[in-house]
Amino acid sequence: MLDSQKTTLLLGGRIHSPNSSDATALAVTGGTVVWVGQDGPAKALHPGAEIVELDGAFVTPGFVDAHVHATATGLHLTGLDLTTVRDATELLAAVRDAVRPGEVLIAHGWDESQWTAPRLPSRIELDAAAQGAAVYLSRVDVHSALVSSALVELTPEARGVDGWSEDGPLTRDAHHRVRAAVRQAVTPAQRRRAQEAFLATAAARGIVSVHECGGPDISGEQDLRDLLTLADAPTSPEVIGYWGELGAVDTARSLGVRGLAGDLFADGALGSHTAALRAPYTDEPGTSGASYLDATAIADHVIACTEAELQAGFHVIGDAAVTEVVEGFRLAEKTCGRRAIAARHHRLEHLEMVDTEQAKALAGWGVAASMQPQFDAAWGGTDGMYAARLGDRAPGLNPFSMLASEGVLLAFGSDSPVTPLDPWASVRAGTYHRTPGSGLSARASFTAHTRGGHRAAGVSDGITGNLVPGAPAHYAIWEAADLVVATSDSRVQRWSTDPRSGVPALPALGPGADLPRCLRTVRSGHVLYDTFT
Repeated sequence: MLDSQKTTLLLGGRIHSPNSSDATALAVTGGTVVWVGQDGPAKALHPGAEIVELDGAFVTPGFVDAHVHATATGLHLTGLDLTTVRDATELLAAVRDAVRPGEVLIAHGWDESQWTAPRLPSRIELDAAAQGAAVYLSRVDVHSALVSSALVELTPEARGVDGWSEDGPLTRDAHHRVRAAVRQAVTPAQRRRAQEAFLATAAARGIVSVHECGGPDISGEQDLRDLLTLADAPTSPEVIGYWGELGAVDTARSLGVRGLAGDLFADGALGSHTAALRAPYTDEPGTSGASYLDATAIADHVIACTEAELQAGFHVIGDAAVTEVVEGFRLAEKTCGRRAIAARHHRLEHLEMVDTEQAKALAGWGVAASMQPQFDAAWGGTDGMYAARLGDRAPGLNPFSMLASEGVLLAFGSDSPVTPLDPWASVRAGTYHRTPGSGLSARASFTAHTRGGHRAAGVSDGITGNLVPGAPAHYAIWEAADLVVATSDSRVQRWSTDPRSGVPALPALGPGADLPRCLRTVRSGHVLYDTFT
């Protein structure tokens, strides 16, 4: 148990604090930051404190990952990784090597848009590699999957429903049904190992809090209950739960979640051609995606959550789906009023295709945007998957700077296992957006991945997520190169090393720069991860 009277004094470091941009010392008593400043006064003010010599290490607020799937990530971390395969032949070889008699093979991460040849294996080819095993291979966006015939036999109800394919990936309802069967095949012991692996990896990345996005189409109630119980230990990253089901207020109360939000699907994903668009896909003009909720259903959910004092939220990517969501909030406002809606801190996940007028409306309702910068790093640019799917619509995706300028709260995350648990890579991606003008300053990107995540979960005390007196002692110690200050004026040099700016410095994050390495992660004074000596 943490001694509430014990003080730990970090000395000789580089402390990222808005109160003192040149701070070298940080004092923590119990689980709270009590002092930030220089070494000399720190030692005088805190005699008898336990001293931690930082030797120049960099100390920041701990990161928050605002959108994760813990069990799926843990299964990915401990199982077959398909993110590195580059064609159908490599994928089939990986499956052939990994199958085990009597076990369902669950693997994740293939992305044909990154392959040297985009042809997907047929089900006949996959069956040959599977050697009779039930196999589920989720695409990187987790909105479609390649499956073996043996798995289909376990879920015959998937045949013929929306999204069914006799030979190719399953999408939409067919995918949801097969995924539910796969979830049932995961044993409690497997689930616990996966969740432990996820939490350990998050801690090792300097992450002190995650927002788990569960739901009946994602993970199941028991999965979320088990994760919340496991993470209740003080030496674990905090897990804030969300449940994606319409109007399920009683379920939310039973689970103890923050809201009926997260992956409550308004549509699908661009990679799987299921994000709902106003106009057809450029590379598949026979479809405009899948819309799962209309404005009336969205409004009813927002009203129910607002009245129940829960956060509402939706997974929304395509421009047609965003239109429905914005109209749903307009309808809800007529019943609840703007002030009541804004007080609940509702949120949207992904929000990739949003225009300025929609952003203004969302800001007026106090809606937070939980976004994933590594999506742009992976699929943005003139030659990326977004351009292939959307043509000249692609440059408008993930408009971080526009949303921020319109007053929308940004909270960054990974959607792990879709992209890795790597917050510094996300900060870099949010800063160096592949569409010029759409990125944020490094400081704003960093804030979105720290304080922004706490605020998106409804923590609005003004200090959580900063290293200032009175704040919870959520921090990470990093091995980092020289620090620089991002300037706010685009007409001058983007980076400055001048300490007189008074702006807390950050590591250089440009392409090719070495990102910081985590040495220790601490939440409320409890050490979660430690290699610091």
